[in-house]
Amino acid sequence: MTIVTSEPEVRPAMLDDIRRLVECESPSADHAAVARSADVVAGIGAELLGSDPERIVVDGVTHLRWRLGGETRVLVLAHHDTVWPLGSLATHPFSVADGMLRGPGCFDMKCGLAMALHALASLPSRDGVTLLVTGDEEVGSTTSRALIEAEAAGARAALVLEASADGGALKLARKGVSSYEVRVTGRAAHAGLEPERGANAAIELAHQVLAIAALGDADAGTTVTPTVLAAGTTINTVPAGAFVQVDSRAWTAAEQDRVDAAIRSLTSHVQGTALEVHGGPNRPPLESSASAGLFTLAQDVAAHLEMPPLSSAEVGGASDGNFTAGMGVPTLDGLGAVGGGAHADHEHVVVAELEPRTRLLASLIARILDGEQP
Repeated sequence: MTIVTSEPEVRPAMLDDIRRLVECESPSADHAAVARSADVVAGIGAELLGSDPERIVVDGVTHLRWRLGGETRVLVLAHHDTVWPLGSLATHPFSVADGMLRGPGCFDMKCGLAMALHALASLPSRDGVTLLVTGDEEVGSTTSRALIEAEAAGARAALVLEASADGGALKLARKGVSSYEVRVTGRAAHAGLEPERGANAAIELAHQVLAIAALGDADAGTTVTPTVLAAGTTINTVPAGAFVQVDSRAWTAAEQDRVDAAIRSLTSHVQGTALEVHGGPNRPPLESSASAGLFTLAQDVAAHLEMPPLSSAEVGGASDGNFTAGMGVPTLDGLGAVGGGAHADHEHVVVAELEPRTRLLASLIARILDGEQP
């Protein structure tokens, strides 16, 4: 049984690597910025792992992959894009003070990325590990999903370096996410002279918004939320077009399928209008059954490292771990930084937790590589 218990003089080096990552801003929508960030990640990774990554560019988005040995047994997932726009460092500079590390994207998830690289560097053997660092997680992983699923196929485990839940809890379940746009086509007419000749898309949209919102199920934890909507062109014209965008989240695949079928079965109420439904499930749920075995193993690792007992949480947000869990691959999420404020002004990381959590990750990987089954 391999347990990584050493405490190398890693803190200054890790903090410097985190600073380099944070200070290279990488908003998802700016492909040039993401490419520059990939250069920084590749440089740090080459220094720590002794090899350069494969650079994979899909539709302009830069992803990095280290295949460290033979067939993938452990897939380590991280992303280097953030929600923060260029220029955020001017108002949210990188800093370490009073035990807290701050800076745009530090918690979600550049500290987790640094932890992954340092954990892998500390292992006596990395044979069978693949590290995939994607560049579009914050916008739905549209260009990286196929990469993630290809690398996960056949793996014993997928370990996701997203930030922890409150208090350092590992994330044992995540809701599946579906996104829709429901479009209404009506018929324009003069609102004052002959409104009866029109087919009012706005009135139809009102019916649909109420029907869509009613699909949620509080007892099951399923949310179906109309978000962005619009109708019409001018104040004196019966609207000929309207749309509503919908965010839906569910704990189980069955609930996700129920909502999908219901939205696709919507029918119009206003004569002369027609509906079109676009979109669908984006990420399957990460159900707790996919995480239970790995969490038990992580608890045992923590005990051997004389760490406090690990806690767990179920969260509504999604990650790339949803994809691997949806394939039936044992998946453990929230292994990254301890802190809070993801996507917010108060984003921060607890510095004292960086090294223990990195040792936890390294030992967990080693145990799986040694043949222990989640």
